[in-house]
Amino acid sequence: MSTTDVVEAPVVEDGPELPAPPLDLLVWDAPNIDMTLANVIGERPSPSSRPRFDAIARWLVTTAGEHEVEGCVFTNIVPAAAPNMRGWVEAVRSFGFAVFARPKTQPDDDVDEAMLEHVARRAEEGTLARVVVASADGRNFREPLEQLARQGVECVVVAFSEVAGYAQESDLITFLDIEDVPGAFTSPLPRIRLDNLPPEGAWLRPTRSMRSLVEASAG
Repeated sequence: MSTTDVVEAPVVEDGPELPAPPLDLLVWDAPNIDMTLANVIGERPSPSSRPRFDAIARWLVTTAGEHEVEGCVFTNIVPAAAPNMRGWVEAVRSFGFAVFARPKTQPDDDVDEAMLEHVARRAEEGTLARVVVASADGRNFREPLEQLARQGVECVVVAFSEVAGYAQESDLITFLDIEDVPGAFTSPLPRIRLDNLPPEGAWLRPTRSMRSLVEASAG
């Protein structure tokens, strides 16, 4: 072979492009879940009474099977409380969740719109197989979720049964109480679930005293 001869590299034809795997997406409305948890247990949640994100991540992966998984936590952060929130944000990220944080400077600042935009973005990509929404806000989520369900996406709402009637009433949405996620809480919450009453019945304690009610109405 002459030194002037050029050896051309063999042409390798590209194979067919493999389709992207199906995606299971979880979006978590942190302000709503925290507020509804307080309503359910009748007091401000403590670190020990809040859901464990490692258990939520384990449940998502386990139930997704061979699907890709993505978990996103959406939260509002009051600027003055930012230093105290940093540890929580980093802990959530360490469990594999992305965190979308928006400053809360007005009472009506919320993250619902950002959550819906992210779900819509994933749906447009064409691989969304299941979306799990952790929020009791039926006003904002019921219609978009039912629309996705009609398009063939499995739609699940994870919240508390006392405050998520929209998901329990819908024929298109599957509902799961957060306390039914294995390991989500280190100990049972101090609540009486109407959908899981003991056979002998149960007492539901008042959430406020009669005297405080009368005093408030008199004032």
